[in-house]
Amino acid sequence: MSRKVKPVPLLEPPPAELPKMTYEEFLAWADEDCHAEWVDGEVIFMSPASKKHQLIASFINSIFQHFVEAYGLGVVLIAPFQMKLGSRPSGREPDVMFVSNKNLSRLKETFLDGPADLVVEVISPESRARDRGDKFYEYEQGGVREYWLIDPVRKQAEFYQLGKDKLFHAIIVGEDGLYHSRVLKGLTLQVAWLWQEPLPPLMSVLKTWGLV
Repeated sequence: MSRKVKPVPLLEPPPAELPKMTYEEFLAWADEDCHAEWVDGEVIFMSPASKKHQLIASFINSIFQHFVEAYGLGVVLIAPFQMKLGSRPSGREPDVMFVSNKNLSRLKETFLDGPADLVVEVISPESRARDRGDKFYEYEQGGVREYWLIDPVRKQAEFYQLGKDKLFHAIIVGEDGLYHSRVLKGLTLQVAWLWQEPLPPLMSVLKTWGLV
């Protein structure tokens, strides 16, 4: 007596390449769980972030949130939230971004219409060329005043500030290992914090800043 064997379901094929769309169409198409960026009318899907990537991005977000709230400086946003720049044009999803009070009018319901004052990108192996290349020049030309590039694999942090010439200039961290933000005046980052395992407790950072 033969026995019926249930056929093994086939895996769904990957989605076909999406047609070009306007930014408005992209915002209408993407939902809150969609991790994608929009560049020159094309949708670019982002790879899932690693645990280390997530932990460092969350750490930076936490210390920013508390510093900004303590001094009433503005708003801190995290991915997935779009920053629309007109220089290319593009709609990017920085890992962390700060928008000062004077620029809160740029903040719309689902995107930031213009540059954030400070942008942080935590580099993943697949995003290294994009964060150092396309995004670097888009953020520079778009008017982002300060750009942090954090590479957990290489344990390397780079800090750029926009000069009067509208170009990013690398800021060298001194022998004390401290980076002093120009946008968030008074915020000092001990770069070695980023490579600690586990990352420093939030309270210890706040004590260092004299906030508790």
